[in-house]
Amino acid sequence: MSRKKKSRNPGASGAPEFVVTRNRTESDVEGRLRKRAKKRKGLKTGSRNSDAEEQKRQAAAQKRDPRLGSKKKIPLIVEPVKKQTKQERRLSAEQELEMLENDAQLNVLLDRIEAGENLGTGLQKYVDEKLDRIEKLMDQLGLLEPEEDEDFTAPAVKGSRNDDDLLADFDDINFDDYKG
Repeated sequence: MSRKKKSRNPGASGAPEFVVTRNRTESDVEGRLRKRAKKRKGLKTGSRNSDAEEQKRQAAAQKRDPRLGSKKKIPLIVEPVKKQTKQERRLSAEQELEMLENDAQLNVLLDRIEAGENLGTGLQKYVDEKLDRIEKLMDQLGLLEPEEDEDFTAPAVKGSRNDDDLLADFDDINFDDYKG
């Protein structure tokens, strides 16, 4: 076959040639992207694989000016606190006493104690506190009847006794009198 001399004119050999001209930088960029795509296999690692929503929230938090405070309204005139009268305090004590008397848990625990059941230390402490509070409220309201306290203290001995006198009294005791 004979050789044909090439010409620089497009379409000289018959078919029109489409010449695509690219900048050298574009071709370099495309080549790098292809190379990077070949290297990457699998999922992204670590914190780079975070959701876009979290980034949006962080951006919104950063945009908010930290110097701006609460929008809650502050009263300019402070009204003094009204103290309760004696009558109101008495009513509140009556209400508290009624609440304690109608306390379902306390009633159940008292029924268990009456049945002879032993409660744990925590429950027993709860019952004692509530009963003490009921007693104080009843005393405050004047509903508590004073009980007659029996005095179990030994009568005071006139004069001081020494060890010899006490030993003599012990020796004189007849234990047969105490046998049933």
